[in-house]
Amino acid sequence: MATIFTAVGFMAALGLLLALILVLANRRLYVYEDPRIDQVEELLPRANCGACGTAGCRPFAEMLVKGEIAPGRCTVNSKAMNQVIADFLGVELGAGEKRVARLACAGGSHVAYLRAVYGGMESCRAAALVSGGGKGCSWGCLGMGDCAEVCEFDAIRLDRHGLPVVDEDKCTACGDCVTVCPKGLFSLHPVSHRLWVACKNLDPGDEAEHQCEVVCTACGRCAQDSPEGLIRIQNNLATVDYAKNDLASKVAIERCPTGSIVWIESDGRIVKGRDARKVVRKGALPLT
Repeated sequence: MATIFTAVGFMAALGLLLALILVLANRRLYVYEDPRIDQVEELLPRANCGACGTAGCRPFAEMLVKGEIAPGRCTVNSKAMNQVIADFLGVELGAGEKRVARLACAGGSHVAYLRAVYGGMESCRAAALVSGGGKGCSWGCLGMGDCAEVCEFDAIRLDRHGLPVVDEDKCTACGDCVTVCPKGLFSLHPVSHRLWVACKNLDPGDEAEHQCEVVCTACGRCAQDSPEGLIRIQNNLATVDYAKNDLASKVAIERCPTGSIVWIESDGRIVKGRDARKVVRKGALPLT
């Protein structure tokens, strides 16, 4: 009997000791978290897209409460809701320019030639492993929609020629399309970057045109017509120096013979220059 009481007493004492240790540890290791973080997070879109430059809405809320970032940096949230956050925290709204995904290719099936027919898994990544996917332009979009499939915001669709089209209103610049594209054709840009080279082909002009009708031929007319330094021809491809973006205008696209350098309007419409070759073909080009 005494043994039972001894065991019970020992267990009770041990329980009390462990409880005391837990209480002391909780006080010692407790990390205060500002309750405003939860409140601010509730006011964010909860998209966790990373467009603000953080890993998600929770880290963004933490930085907001600490005063390390402005509410306006969230370009996915509405301006009105960002103002609510700014008023709640007693800070300035700040500003953040919306970024979107841009595709450096205009070679749909009606203008870009196929050299072989790919018959495997319906995936750009899979096709790229098999001799580049069969497209004549080894830099060109394969048009199987991995980017549209991975986009959680329904911001990318394929047009009738198998070319991805980005809806700038829905795009959150999460970067998933950048990661998934095996050709590296997507990149994230501020919406103010309206002058755009829709091509990545580095082959010489004549050779490039045998592969695609809207390829950049490095003719240099865009560079000649633009303010000095805005556009350069590098490795047979026109490149825009966006550090000089305030100098950009539609003048640069007017004499482009293929229409590979374009102007993207604020509503997402793509505008080609007056000298761009008119494409009237509706169907896909035949296999060559």
